[in-house]
Amino acid sequence: MPARIPEIDLSPLRGTEDERRALANKLTAVYHDIGFAVLVNHGLPTGYLDTMFAMMAQFFALPDAQKLLIDKRESRHFRGWEAVGTEFTNNRPDVREQIDIWSERPALAEDVLPAYLRLLGPNQWMPDHVIPDQKALTLDWFNRLGTVADEILSLFALGLGLGADHFQTAFDKNSMSLMKFISYPPTPEGAAGVNAHHDTGFVTLLAAGPTPGLQVLDPTGDWIDVPVVPDSFVLNIGEMLQAMTGNYLVATAHRVITSEPRMSTAYFHGPSLHTALDPIQLSPRFIDAVAGSERHRSAGFMTTKEQTAAGVRDMGSTNRTNTYGEQLWNYFARSYPDMMQAHYG
Repeated sequence: MPARIPEIDLSPLRGTEDERRALANKLTAVYHDIGFAVLVNHGLPTGYLDTMFAMMAQFFALPDAQKLLIDKRESRHFRGWEAVGTEFTNNRPDVREQIDIWSERPALAEDVLPAYLRLLGPNQWMPDHVIPDQKALTLDWFNRLGTVADEILSLFALGLGLGADHFQTAFDKNSMSLMKFISYPPTPEGAAGVNAHHDTGFVTLLAAGPTPGLQVLDPTGDWIDVPVVPDSFVLNIGEMLQAMTGNYLVATAHRVITSEPRMSTAYFHGPSLHTALDPIQLSPRFIDAVAGSERHRSAGFMTTKEQTAAGVRDMGSTNRTNTYGEQLWNYFARSYPDMMQAHYG
C-alpha cells in the first residue's frame, strides 16, 4: 500500500524543551522515511495566506505586456516573471508561469569568481500603481517564512543529535533563499506543471493552495497525492541536507500535475553560497541506518545539463558539488540554458 503524507503539528515549538525534542525526533524520522509532511499550527497569522494568494491572483490576471515590466530574461540574476514553458526540469519544459524572487543583495561584477557569486543581485518589482505593495508584502512573507524555516532547521539539528543552532552558521551576507509565486494552467496529457525533481537548498515551505496537483514519489515507487489542508504548509528538504547527512535525510522526488488552474507559493531556504556540502559527523546509529537501507545508500542527486544530455536518469547523479553556490549555478545552467547563454556565454 502506498505511504501517506503525514500531518505534523508545530505547536510544540512553543512548548517545553521535552515537547520540542519530541517534535524534533518525529520530524527527523519522517524525513528519513518519506521526506514530505503537511505542517499545521505553524504560527503565522490567520488569513495571512489569503493575502498572499490574493496578490498572486491579481498579478497573474494581468496581460503579458504588464507582466513584462519584470521580465526575467532582462535579469542576469535570474529574477522576475517568466511565461509558461520557460523553465526546464530534467530537460523538459514545465507548464507553469512564475515570479522568482531571491534574497535581495547588491550585485557584484559580471565576471566575479567563483561564478556563482554572479547570482547575487537585486530583484525586479512591479510598480505600486500596478500591484500595490507587492514589494513590501513579498519581503514580509520572505522574512516570516525564513523564521519558520530556521525553526525547522533547529528541529532537524536536535533530531540529528546536534546543537539546535548547528545550521545557523551557514547564513550570512551571501545567503540565497528563493520565493516563487506560481500559476499552473491545466496540465496537458503527457506533460507536467513542474516535472519530477529534487529541491536544492536546505528546506522548502510550500503554501500549496486549495487545488490539488502536488504529487510525491513514495518509498515504494508510487506517485501519491499530497492532501489539501487549509492554512497549512507542505515541508520537504533539499539536496543540501541529503548530502550533509550522508543520505540519512532524503530529498524526495515530487511533481505537479493538475486538471484545473492552480496557484501556489514556495519558499526555498538557502544558506551562504559558499557553504560547503561536507558531511556532518553524525552518531553511528544514523550512519548504520543508511548502510542498512539500499534506498538510502543509492539516493541520487539532480543531474547536470551535461549528464542529462548523456542519458543519466532523472535524479540519478552520484556527483556531489562542493558548495551550495555550485549547486545553484548547475541548477540555472540546467533549467535556463538560453538565459545562461545570453548573460554568461
